[in-house]
Amino acid sequence: MRTTLIRSATALVALSAMMAGCGGSDAGPAAPQQKPAMLAAVVGSFGLTTDATFYTIDTGAGLVFKIRRFDDGASTRSAGDIASMVYNGVQYQDPSRGTQVNSGFDFLYTGVSAVTVTAESIGHDYVKVTVKGGNLTHYYIAKRGDPKIYMGTYFTTEPSTLNLVRFIARIPINALPFSPQPSDLRGTTGTVESGDIFSLPNGETRSKHYSNMRLKDWKYIGATSNTAGVWIVRDNQEGGSGGPFYRSLLNQATSTNQEITYIVNYGEAQTEAYRFNRLNAYTMVFNDGTPPGAVDTSFFGSLDLLGYVGPAGRGAVAGGGISGRNTTHAYTVGFSNAGAQYWTDVDPVDGHFSSTGMLPGDYTMKVYKNELEVDTRSVKVTAGATTPFAPFAIAADPSAAPPLWRIGDFDGSPAEFLNGAKLTTMHPSDPRMSSWLTGDYTIGSSTPAQFPAYQWKSVNGFVTIKFNLRKSQIAPLTLRAGITTAFAGGRPKAQVNGWVSPNPAASAQPNSRTLTVGTYRGNNTMYSFNIPASELVVGENVAYLSVISGSSGTTFLSPGYAVDAVDLIRTP
Repeated sequence: MRTTLIRSATALVALSAMMAGCGGSDAGPAAPQQKPAMLAAVVGSFGLTTDATFYTIDTGAGLVFKIRRFDDGASTRSAGDIASMVYNGVQYQDPSRGTQVNSGFDFLYTGVSAVTVTAESIGHDYVKVTVKGGNLTHYYIAKRGDPKIYMGTYFTTEPSTLNLVRFIARIPINALPFSPQPSDLRGTTGTVESGDIFSLPNGETRSKHYSNMRLKDWKYIGATSNTAGVWIVRDNQEGGSGGPFYRSLLNQATSTNQEITYIVNYGEAQTEAYRFNRLNAYTMVFNDGTPPGAVDTSFFGSLDLLGYVGPAGRGAVAGGGISGRNTTHAYTVGFSNAGAQYWTDVDPVDGHFSSTGMLPGDYTMKVYKNELEVDTRSVKVTAGATTPFAPFAIAADPSAAPPLWRIGDFDGSPAEFLNGAKLTTMHPSDPRMSSWLTGDYTIGSSTPAQFPAYQWKSVNGFVTIKFNLRKSQIAPLTLRAGITTAFAGGRPKAQVNGWVSPNPAASAQPNSRTLTVGTYRGNNTMYSFNIPASELVVGENVAYLSVISGSSGTTFLSPGYAVDAVDLIRTP
């Protein structure tokens, strides 16, 4: 059993804000702006060879990789790790560490260090390596003439040493120097928070966490040089957890390595239970640096893989149309049950939607306005069939209530507020952030960009909103404050003029950092404060939102929350 826990600060995101010489997009990492010089492929003979230490697989397409057969005693390596990845003559594996699941297959489950590694050729065109550690089975698959490492991870219980499942590629930085800037630690000189958020000499912050993107927005992640790229292309993430808007670390660059991570599940900002007994498929693609396209894994059906379900064992849902949408927002339909998750975009013109390749079963179907759930229904999926869903109207959009005034919009995101565009790629203390201490917000003249996206008890825990009422508007009113997540039990408490609301209960949120590690995604929660008409006046009224909590903390680790929207409506 290994005695050293190696916590690699790896991460999975597409190359978005690249270093000088690179570019990116929300769909995934972009290649360097300089067009890669094409290298002649080093073509070998496809097949599997075995020696006392390694299984060696030659793809016959310039990629030769080795899987370690036995433990060599190093705490940073394990049986079952990728020990070498040579593409067109260049080594893309750190020899001192493994490319591996979690921190190695011998460190998945408490008290279980035994790992078995087997390999076989299947027909003339495939090689399969099977690694078993405790209740987890991992596959490496090679296909003749294809410079890819196809993979699948299947587990029946959650690995207990780290309580997560992730695959980490560790590639020498000199081989692939270009990756997302927000998670590039080169040049950092100090620690800002918790040993995983760092600062440059000018105060700008960098972290593995700031490589994150919404899961639905990326298909691949990776790093590049001027001549090559190594990418991980994800599958449909049916065995993951967190849904379409889940954000988590993706990339990290250090002075030693590029770390590219595919996360199946991860404890940070997790809002739902983990899923088991699914084959989680993903593929490492080697090429000239061009962003990769979709990967075809249909041949998996002939390889006897645990948890694999082919097209014949799957079904679909087709919706005739969703009405009642606000067309300034994109809509997503998500499906989930204890065993699987899926999502699909809603057509912006007529509201129809279609989700294919789903495992049979009963699902909760949620409609999201941007990231806010605005409708929930049930649907049953049957293998080999498409379940029709009749047109329906959205039933639970809080923005449907006519407001006397509204700051922002209820859409599950604080993006429209002060610092909203920077929340996912830098620490709140970063000098590129505007000051979190804002002046009074005046309805009619202030804009959402002047209202703080986040509030912390020890930073900006008191926000003032001024508004006017006419005589005809003096009636019982409700002040609503929507939040998208909270830290340390932070929640809003309201005061209007001299009236003070009771203390509301804390919302159910992930038990981890969120606001400082690049995600505002938690459980959307609405707080409603009913104001008696007797407490309101004709002319100027003043509302205050303060942060309360039974927990403590300092500055940006004090109790806080992310703002979705704030409004005033007539009490229903």
